[in-house]
Amino acid sequence: MKQGVGMASKYLRETLQLDVSIVNVEVVVDSKDILDTDGCLAACLLDAGCSAIVLDGTDVAAMDAAKIPRDRVVAHFSSESLLDAKVVTAALAFASTISVVLADLNTVDKVLAMVPNKEDKVSFLISTKKSGLTMERITEIVSSISKECKDGKGNIGLVDPSASDLGLCYSVCMKTDRQDGLYTTVVCTRSGEALGLVYSSTESIVAALECGRGVYYSRSRKGLWRKGDSSGHYQTLHRLDVDCDGDALRFTVTQRGDDKEAFCHLNTLTCWGEPVGIRHLEGTLRERLKSAPEGSYTKRLFDDMDLLRDKLVEEAQELAEAEEPDDVAGELADVLYFAMVRAAKAGVSIDDAVAELDRRTRKVTRRKGDSKAFRIAAGNKILGKKEDN
Repeated sequence: MKQGVGMASKYLRETLQLDVSIVNVEVVVDSKDILDTDGCLAACLLDAGCSAIVLDGTDVAAMDAAKIPRDRVVAHFSSESLLDAKVVTAALAFASTISVVLADLNTVDKVLAMVPNKEDKVSFLISTKKSGLTMERITEIVSSISKECKDGKGNIGLVDPSASDLGLCYSVCMKTDRQDGLYTTVVCTRSGEALGLVYSSTESIVAALECGRGVYYSRSRKGLWRKGDSSGHYQTLHRLDVDCDGDALRFTVTQRGDDKEAFCHLNTLTCWGEPVGIRHLEGTLRERLKSAPEGSYTKRLFDDMDLLRDKLVEEAQELAEAEEPDDVAGELADVLYFAMVRAAKAGVSIDDAVAELDRRTRKVTRRKGDSKAFRIAAGNKILGKKEDN
């Protein structure tokens, strides 16, 4: 199983160039592959970070063989003609989402009626290349479906869209009460921390998707603003999300910068000043790694990996033994500091750790989680050495 998950992770990361910690990846799997592996392939893909497995909605045997939670299965129907109440009901026993290639807008209500449970969803797929529809007509259909599915019951998927197609369809699903037609946009880190407030237009959304960077609409310049072109503080765009009311955007980005990672024109990470807490500690450690003042304890830890290892073990033991809330908080802070030193030394960020945590939440198989005797012995050896000293 572990080898299978490793192969699936490599396939997603290297072959498909997907970051499953940021985007929701739904993978289409052939029914035969599910049956031949007795469902193991589905579990491997989900453990590797996929959000759902897409299976033939008419093949109940394959969905049953997958042996995964129904909220991680999408039952796909390649044509509306394959849909009837009996077939959909059978599929919903194993899948929480019904996916159908849409050819006629008039059938949307019919399909939604086949999925009565409000917790279950319908995904309407529209091909931008094979449908024979103009982009103007496609945006009209997308807009109509988005209004029909305001309660979140349905969503829309575009098959093989260009960045322009995607941006145009994305914007028609939104609304704004601003006279200038702009969309309020919150720019966030991968961990959900707000960097600043900007505005987007349909053109800027398309431009952002085309170049994979933070691109917004500048009200002062009255045109597109590609963040970082003049300051060097550019952004890597990871995803776009619309809020629950459909009138505000969230750009999830990684802030870049040769001299400093700064979103604000005042050269701070956020428009509310420098970060605090763990993010502030991360920045300080990065500075210490590049240039530490004389007598810096952090620099000593960077240069002495044995000392850093010993302190990690020592502080982890003290955290395990702490009882009072204040003591637990203090020991936790110590563990976080030494762990972050280790991460900074290895070039690992908070976002990297958060991404790993998010990936793990998508696993469907779990280890027992028992303690490892050889690790305990190694830790005791380190602690015993410190007592002898």
